[in-house]
Amino acid sequence: QFVILGTGEPTFEDFFRRLEARFPGRVRTLIEFNKDLSKEIYAAADFFLMPSKSEPCGLSQMIACRYGAIPLVRRTGGLADTIAPFDPETCAGNGFVFEDYTPEAFSDAVRDALALYEKPDLVKALRKNAMTADFSWGASASGYLSLYKELTEGA
Repeated sequence: QFVILGTGEPTFEDFFRRLEARFPGRVRTLIEFNKDLSKEIYAAADFFLMPSKSEPCGLSQMIACRYGAIPLVRRTGGLADTIAPFDPETCAGNGFVFEDYTPEAFSDAVRDALALYEKPDLVKALRKNAMTADFSWGASASGYLSLYKELTEGA
């Protein structure tokens, strides 16, 4: 099942409306802003897809993490800053990340996510990583402080 909630470019809105008409009962498209419904969708979702061309900040992927919906994002802006690719060998990372802004790259990432979904222990580890990721200002401030110290040590 696939749920779309939100507004955007009319071309994409129309595409998702047609997708719902083509797959009734399997695709639901709601072209609106609905904060309460968004929380229910996050809580019920296995994956959160955000293949953005650009994303200066991005809160949606962080909200998805809190609810345990595994983010699948394109490496750009705030998405690149907050979502690290999951490594099945080390169980590090909190989502799926792809580089190129192409349908093929996005499709490959979706396939990787679905393949991992067949391995419950790895999904559990990934979901735990996502739900416990530290997106606080404390973590950011600590990173900036470390960088500042590194840059000023020789000055």
